Amino acid sequence: MILLRKILTVFAGIITIGFGCWHFFVPKLWNWYSYIDKKAIELVLAIRAVNFFFSLSLVLFGVLNIVFIISKQSNRFSLLTVLSSSVILWLSRCLLQIIFPQGAINPLLQYGMLSVFVLVTLCFSFSLFLTVFILK
Repeated sequence: MILLRKILTVFAGIITIGFGCWHFFVPKLWNWYSYIDKKAIELVLAIRAVNFFFSLSLVLFGVLNIVFIISKQSNRFSLLTVLSSSVILWLSRCLLQIIFPQGAINPLLQYGMLSVFVLVTLCFSFSLFLTVFILK
């Protein structure tokens, strides 16, 4: 059970890091700023800052999950904290994808993203379940 929890957490952590790294490049890939008036410099700076903070947060969440699950120095409380936060983060992302779907221009993209979000949520959720109820 300990190995399963580690595998699930590392897998979900790597995907979280991947999404964070990918999001650093999203504004340029999707040409975000072309939709904004050239005079709205503050808006561009705000979007850039929010996206950077979001991207970095995903990378750090992923790294923390991996470090805490692998490290012999982490304790149960730290693991419960980071796993709970990750479950809330990814569950929120799943709900947003259902309520306000992104990638709706292409059903494969829309439902592919939702599938990955659900998969990551389930991995973190099952790891949290194992930590709370099985591995004391």
